[in-house]
Amino acid sequence: MVGILSFLLISIPWLGALLVWQTGDSRSKIQHLLAAGFSIAAGIISLILLAFTSAETALVIPVGGVFGEMTLVADGLGASLAAVACVVGSLAVLFSVDYMRGEAQLGRYYTFVLIFIGAMTGLVLSGNLLFTFFFWEITALCSYALISFYNDDPKAVAGGLKALIITQVGGVGLLAGTLVAYANLGSLQVTDLLKNAASIPAGALAFVAFGFLLAVAAKSAQFPFHTWLPDAMEAPTPVSALIHAATMVNAGVYLLARFYPAFVQVPGWAQTVMLVGMISALLTALMALTATDLKRALAYSTVSQLGYMVYAIGVGGFFASQFHLLSHAVFKALLFLSAGAVIHAVGTRDMRKMGGLGQKMPFIRNVFIVGALALAGIPIFNGFWSKELILEAGLKQGPIWAYGFMVLGAGLTAFYTIRMTWLVFFGNERSSLHVHEIGIYMRVATTLLAFGTICTWLLAGPFSQMLSRSLPFHEMEVVSTLQVAEEVLFAPATWLALVVIAGGAGVWMLRQRFSKQEQGSGWFDALIESSFGFESFNRQIVVWVRNASAFLQKTQTGQLNWNILGIIGALLVVLAILAWGS
Repeated sequence: MVGILSFLLISIPWLGALLVWQTGDSRSKIQHLLAAGFSIAAGIISLILLAFTSAETALVIPVGGVFGEMTLVADGLGASLAAVACVVGSLAVLFSVDYMRGEAQLGRYYTFVLIFIGAMTGLVLSGNLLFTFFFWEITALCSYALISFYNDDPKAVAGGLKALIITQVGGVGLLAGTLVAYANLGSLQVTDLLKNAASIPAGALAFVAFGFLLAVAAKSAQFPFHTWLPDAMEAPTPVSALIHAATMVNAGVYLLARFYPAFVQVPGWAQTVMLVGMISALLTALMALTATDLKRALAYSTVSQLGYMVYAIGVGGFFASQFHLLSHAVFKALLFLSAGAVIHAVGTRDMRKMGGLGQKMPFIRNVFIVGALALAGIPIFNGFWSKELILEAGLKQGPIWAYGFMVLGAGLTAFYTIRMTWLVFFGNERSSLHVHEIGIYMRVATTLLAFGTICTWLLAGPFSQMLSRSLPFHEMEVVSTLQVAEEVLFAPATWLALVVIAGGAGVWMLRQRFSKQEQGSGWFDALIESSFGFESFNRQIVVWVRNASAFLQKTQTGQLNWNILGIIGALLVVLAILAWGS
């Protein structure tokens, strides 16, 4: 039963992708129907799978050779993330029925979205390291194709290429770590690495651990690779919700959480994870303070919140990290889709041209505010509970100075969240914008996400029990929802954080005193524009890859004889190396 459900979660979206592609763009209504139907079916199956989570292998497919066996494991960690990918993904597809109506090349759009959902599900359910890498790379390909969907827009193409190249840096780290683990264990099974990590020589294990961390930083847009995600905003907004809330950027956090028991004893690894998360959270929160593009502001916020999750794993707050991942997936998808409804209605992403839209779009204003309150960490919304658990874990198990920076980040989050909400929905109109009514599918998707933002924190207890029961290598204490509520509400750290959050909100309310700062200063704007200098670092990576590609292109002469000679020569070199090794 579990094996069938796990297999269906991958195959149903991919079957839907095939049928949508074969339908053809001339029958767009059927394409909308197929995409929505198959994604909703995957979402329903993913919720059913949560009732059958287990540490046991659910499905074994013999592949042979170096690949060994392809295994699927539906434990609490994998099944919960599969549910996030499929449920939030299905709502993004449903939203797309209105958002993408009348767009050209609709088949290409839905095909890659459905492949994306299936690949993310395969990634988190895979029990084989090499197949984890296989699905990891498919998500990178789909993200490139979807970010560059408007391929007549140079900014979209550049954003897609940048995302592809930067995330491939992480792919190299994941593959290198996988091969070193295989060389030392003789197995590609995830459980074997978790069980026998101590038997790997210290240097080799450190290589694997930091190789995987490189993959995490690139995939989840963490420091110093945090600049690619804002440039990915050229994608259609439902894709932004899918990438930034439900799928690809969560893959990095998943990788950290999955292999935490194997790497936690590696000297310096946990401290590096903590620092990467802390720096990412702070830098991008500062960048969100002055953002004028609504989607870029939300992208900076995504990187910052991912930083909180990475920080939590670094200080040992495994449950807090995964609980915040769940909360963030819901409220950030809500914010992105609500922003998409605004952009679709008014035709601009520039918040300086908005203002007063709350009166014209009261429904979207209300659901956006629900998401904003969760992002800012205001009780009783889901983001409040999970973020406070992270801060408490940092206070108890991490250095006090790092905890102080993360609390400061909470205040910055409140400031930029209120600023963003006010600029879009309140105040006076700053330009004459025509607003049209949003569609019924947009309303349904955002309503369900708003409901989840209010209620999903009640799943804390069942979520904790599911993780504890099905993750034998992760030492974690089982807690009930009531215990989580008591721990958060009666902790002095919670009230300190709320005071800081109130301070961030208060600074915005008194913004007239800081009008110069609100308008920005030349040096600070330049610093933000360069992503604190790291934009040039990421751009240099892209230049190196392009130059290497141009050089290798010369080897493709188009002459069959030379190509055959190259293939045979490379084969002889490989055979010589293997013979020498044996």
